Amino acid sequence: MIRTSAQYHQQTSYKRHEMTGHFLDWENQPTVFKTYPGVTPVQLPGEMQFPDTTLCNLLKEDRARNRTPLSLGMEDLSRILMLTCRLTARARHANGEFHYRSAASAGALYPTEIYVAPQGVNDIEDGLYHFSIAHHGLSLLRKGNLSPWIVKAAQPISIKTPLLTFFFSAIFFRSAWKYRDRSYRYHLLDTGHVLENLTLAFKAMGLPHTISYDFDDYEVNRLLGLDDFKEVSLALCQIPGNSPLQGQTDEGIDEIPDHMKTASKVAHKEIDYPAIREIHTAGVRKTSPLEPATQMVHELGVIPDTWTKIEAPPTWPETTGYAETVFGRRSRRNFVPEPISPACLFALLDALCTTESESNSTSSNPYQTVSTGFLIGRAQGFEPGFYLLDSFSESYGIISLESIIERMARVCLDQAWLANAAVHFVFMTNLHILDRVWGARGYRYAMMTAGMMGERLYLVAEAMGLGCCGIGAFYDFEAAEILNLNTESRLLYLVAVGVVKGLKQIR
Repeated sequence: MIRTSAQYHQQTSYKRHEMTGHFLDWENQPTVFKTYPGVTPVQLPGEMQFPDTTLCNLLKEDRARNRTPLSLGMEDLSRILMLTCRLTARARHANGEFHYRSAASAGALYPTEIYVAPQGVNDIEDGLYHFSIAHHGLSLLRKGNLSPWIVKAAQPISIKTPLLTFFFSAIFFRSAWKYRDRSYRYHLLDTGHVLENLTLAFKAMGLPHTISYDFDDYEVNRLLGLDDFKEVSLALCQIPGNSPLQGQTDEGIDEIPDHMKTASKVAHKEIDYPAIREIHTAGVRKTSPLEPATQMVHELGVIPDTWTKIEAPPTWPETTGYAETVFGRRSRRNFVPEPISPACLFALLDALCTTESESNSTSSNPYQTVSTGFLIGRAQGFEPGFYLLDSFSESYGIISLESIIERMARVCLDQAWLANAAVHFVFMTNLHILDRVWGARGYRYAMMTAGMMGERLYLVAEAMGLGCCGIGAFYDFEAAEILNLNTESRLLYLVAVGVVKGLKQIR
């Protein structure tokens, strides 16, 4: 039985000579669109203006501090959802059409679902809705004022009614169809991708918000009407309101009808992978920290001799605006062996330092659960090697000037194209510290945070005309060995950035 992050990560680690064959059951491929029987989605407005800004301005400015919106309408909600997750491209396959989305997803399997509960939003009835990305519409699941139950489940208890509450869940089998036991990693990374897009939308629209990974799992699952053997809540995000909370409740909310719960089933024959449910269940209860949290950058066993302040440019060399960048984001891996400019590299590092950790999370700082490094292959002004980033002090240090980017490509299941990338960003954690400070729930913090930072790299790279592709599949022990991490630490996520064919890089 899995009870800790370290146990799950160890059990689902890839080993080069112990990989078993796995053939995809294409006849049982899961659907990537959740639908509710008998429910017709309410169409959201599709034509609208989007914020006119750049990612640099968006991430460097604090537009939302101490500002609570007086009112929001359906068009505002539509704009938020479109900037969070939108269908962006279409491809034809033997089995029909496939649609790609603005948020990255491992294997394009899209396990993350979005639910929204408006309260006092103009032109839309109070209640709970599922966001249907296929129709850009909302499927009504519950009617009425749900604020007492939402506030109770969200934790900590608020005395104000939130204007909007967004819930994020993952459907297990969507990713497990391909990645089996290891898929919980991708449930969390992919949810982090979508969550990053949502928080950027809030900033672009000047809306304050809070993110929470700490809530009553069972109450939220019940509120959303999930079959929690198949689908579970992972995060929620709220826009605060000004109105006092109307009413309180000590009672649990009514169950959604059983036929509605069947919407969590996405394939005719779904295989259960116990390790996924075990690690998730191990983290269902929030654990009070047993010791003070430390910055993970100091817990990996690799320490630079000196730190150098990042020479962050006042503006980044972007070719597209924020909204266009979100809608144009792709996973691009056709790297060519050319260097990126210092301005582009420093913009990427600058983006990773402009986190929202102090002001918008109701958890203890989730950014403390992850440390970021970068492997330079080709970057003007930098020697090839392994560097560590301290995002809190906005500085970097040299770990080794040995070029290891080609070795890392072999570690990533021998994907040779990775060797042509200019830089590999690596997100790491000390699993024992994670368990000791935050308990098994800390795995959610670390993996979703890595996903959020990975999505940010995707977007900044896209804005500068660079390619970007995230990698969650690698030989875990070999990766830790190449990075010279201590025995407790592991690589969580790798994101490659570089020059690609067909895009013009700004220099």
